[in-house]
Amino acid sequence: MTRSKAMARVGGVLYLVALVLLVGGAPRASGTVHGVGSLLAASLLVGVLRRAPLTALAMTLFGATAVVVFVSGSVPAATSVSYQGQFLSYLAVDLVLGFTVATCTRRASIVAVAVSFTVQLLLVGGFAHGDNVTVNGVIASLAMAASCMIGLLSRERREHAAALRSQEVAEAVTAERLRIARELHDMVAHSIGIIAIQAGVGSRVIRTQPAEAREALRAIEATSRETLSGLRRTLVALRQADPGAAAPGQAPPAPAPGLADIERLAAATADAGVRVDVRRSGEQRPLPADIDLSAYRIVQEALTNVVRHADTGSCRVAIVYGDEELSVEVVDDGCGAIGNGSPHGFGLVGMRERVSLLHGHLSAGPRPKGGFRVAARLPLPEPVGVPLEAR
Repeated sequence: MTRSKAMARVGGVLYLVALVLLVGGAPRASGTVHGVGSLLAASLLVGVLRRAPLTALAMTLFGATAVVVFVSGSVPAATSVSYQGQFLSYLAVDLVLGFTVATCTRRASIVAVAVSFTVQLLLVGGFAHGDNVTVNGVIASLAMAASCMIGLLSRERREHAAALRSQEVAEAVTAERLRIARELHDMVAHSIGIIAIQAGVGSRVIRTQPAEAREALRAIEATSRETLSGLRRTLVALRQADPGAAAPGQAPPAPAPGLADIERLAAATADAGVRVDVRRSGEQRPLPADIDLSAYRIVQEALTNVVRHADTGSCRVAIVYGDEELSVEVVDDGCGAIGNGSPHGFGLVGMRERVSLLHGHLSAGPRPKGGFRVAARLPLPEPVGVPLEAR
């Protein structure tokens, strides 16, 4: 037997004992005293109320009815006006009824309200006298209606909170799925594009130019290893709550790429046949991880589009560290059209999602004089000021 269950049983027994004492002392106390005593005795049923609200309601209804019947039956009708407070014992029933409406099923709540309403009106009609019948009936009805309304409001509030929590969980799952989809697309699409180009070059020159074929195979190997490292990092982040922790016997995953890796990305793109001119301006400084990764992925996806669709041998990457925002721009002088404008492309969609999550701005489209331009502006958080030392 659990501790809470034992406490509930002890509380139920103590309530019955208190009820017997109240009824046994009826000739020596007023109805108001019995009503207040019934309210205090009902506090012993807290444990029962939490575990079985309907049982607690039945016990309080039985106790309040016993107090009304025995107290009214032991007092002459001529003096019963001083015993109007005897119906206070039904306030405990109303409190338990409100909790029942808030926590139990709707069918059980309707049955509980109907039974409580019927019993209270019958007892008020049977033991009240004169004008007190109407007054006590109205008071009992209002008290029951108020408790039921409070219970309904509590139920609706709890259900609304549960719906909000479910919606938040669903939105979090969707956001995580989109984040993973963006990471996989940006990482794999770039690598596979370079591997495909290098494999084509190698197959064409393997007999006539073995040295270039070996260089193409070397680029394929390096790109494949980098892609596997990125996939491993993504899988580790999915499998455990702490992405930086590694399984026993395994090396920790490589850190996520950032703008510091742009030169290495440019070298890999040059191996695929597109020379990249990287230009940096402004005060270079450490950036928040999400901004650093998003900026790198935007440049990576833009370079992937240049390699796959621009049909050009060069492009330019400009990175500007401003005081309030980071700007990245990728410009080429190719044919000016990319495949990501089709319904089946996700590159530009992923870039727009990344920029939107960071409350930035993205523009992408053909240039008037030919070529294609991708430009993103990402707001930077305000630097934390260093307090001056006291003089």
